[in-house]
Amino acid sequence: MALTFDDLLRRARSLPRDGRRAILGIAGSPGAGKSTLAGHLVRELNGSGQPWVAHVPMDGFHLADAELDRLGRRDRKGAPDTFDAAGYAALLGRLREEADDDVVYAPGFERGLEQPLAGALPVPPAARLVVTEGNYLLLETGAWARVRRRLDEVWFCVLDEEERLRRLIARHEEFGKSHQEAVAWVLRTDERNAELIAPTRDRADLVVPESALPGASRPVKPAGRGAPR
Repeated sequence: MALTFDDLLRRARSLPRDGRRAILGIAGSPGAGKSTLAGHLVRELNGSGQPWVAHVPMDGFHLADAELDRLGRRDRKGAPDTFDAAGYAALLGRLREEADDDVVYAPGFERGLEQPLAGALPVPPAARLVVTEGNYLLLETGAWARVRRRLDEVWFCVLDEEERLRRLIARHEEFGKSHQEAVAWVLRTDERNAELIAPTRDRADLVVPESALPGASRPVKPAGRGAPR
């Protein structure tokens, strides 16, 4: 049977066990639908009751432009070495260890500014599931190798290549690039990163096809079914 979004909801809901917080990672190439899937999962699972699922994207660990300029890496922004991978792994470890203590604050990422924002995302003790998404969750080089060990499961999103590239170009245009600049950035930078990410698919616990992404098989309902007991 084909995987559906309802299947994904059931699987995500089952991850927290025995009162322990679980962390679900969603990986994939740039433009594959990671953020869209994560957002729909969080909204649907939380429903209209007390929120028990939190969303902590990897993008908050982008190095600031000033640091990328100092390192000479700004023209490759989005590559693995333009993130604080060790800091991201440390936060994931903290989210596990402090599940029953105070609020844990994670950095966010402001798309309009293209800059990280410290302390933007609160993860309360009531959060039994944390959904995190990013390109490099399954990468095995450097500090990225620490990330996988802190995740209960990792899902890998796949999307038709033509549609993925179309979405990437449109995203860059939305945030200020001309069409020519967007195409050049996608072909020079995003696709180079995609070549690194594609082989990591084999390390995922689940491959999420386009047909299972929100809206592909049925409309997403506005309310969830509540937290697991």
